Amino acid sequence: MDKINAVITGVGGFVPDDVLTNDDLSKMVDTTDEWIMTRVGIKERRILKDPNLSSGYMGTQAVNDLVQKTGIDPMSVEGIVCSTSTSDYHFPSTASIIAYESGCRNAYAFDIQAACAGFIFALETAANYIRSGRYKRLIVVSSEKMSSMTDYTDRATCPLFGDAGAAVLLEATTEDYGVIDTLLRTDGSGKSHLIMKAGGSLRMPSHETVDQRLHFVYQEGQAVFKRAVIDMADAAEEIVRRNGLTKDQIDWIVPHQANLRIIDAAARRLGVNKDKVMINIRKFGNTSSTTIPLCLWEWEDRLRRGDNLILAAFGAGWTWGATYLKWGYDGAKA
Repeated sequence: MDKINAVITGVGGFVPDDVLTNDDLSKMVDTTDEWIMTRVGIKERRILKDPNLSSGYMGTQAVNDLVQKTGIDPMSVEGIVCSTSTSDYHFPSTASIIAYESGCRNAYAFDIQAACAGFIFALETAANYIRSGRYKRLIVVSSEKMSSMTDYTDRATCPLFGDAGAAVLLEATTEDYGVIDTLLRTDGSGKSHLIMKAGGSLRMPSHETVDQRLHFVYQEGQAVFKRAVIDMADAAEEIVRRNGLTKDQIDWIVPHQANLRIIDAAARRLGVNKDKVMINIRKFGNTSSTTIPLCLWEWEDRLRRGDNLILAAFGAGWTWGATYLKWGYDGAKA
């Protein structure tokens, strides 16, 4: 029996129309365009301003874009795995909402929460369902309304985050393309450094938690920076080493878009030229688990069948990892 691989055969995406620039933020908190650009490399970010629209909405738009571009029947999709830290509700899952609203009503659906590393966790999970031989066509979607958990009175964190949704179609193949190898890690000791302190079962919402502004992202920037640089680069190096790749065989590095300095450091560790690194943090900011598929969506027309991609991410938890992906189609012909 031929070995079954899981290959990406299409990409969809969605970003809101409203743009929040650094100059806009300078009118809200004590910051400047120069301060933000120097520290994180973000110029602007997209914001889903309508309070009646959610991560589920953006994920649905991304899946609709994917379905329209690939021409598949939504009813042929067997499963949807959604990575998000900004789910519409505690329950039901955001994946179930996306499946219904996008017409994928034959699909099983569930959410994965692995913070900013969520996409590569979800991608590996979905790939394993396909490798089992039980399923042939799944969608992995990431959608994050980060503005819903951003404190716009906190100058340290409010410049960082934006909103977006992106999705990939994952299908079975017996060819040597797709998700070749993945390294995933978790270290729960990082809990206190990057966290939303209230809103869960440990500290339920109350007047006190709202008054103390505990329902927003709390981040200790230096601690996160140090671990992200080390762990993203180490994971990427390990995945390259154990698959026998040289730096010349790597066509693209697709890093989580948290901080331009982290991206630069990871690229230097791998010895890869910056023109092989997908970077869109300047215009979209950190969209958490959506950053990697958002890069794939934006770079799709430059990707070629057989390209070697290294995906790397780091997030709260600590959660981090890397994926070796062999691209399955010529994007320009999609």
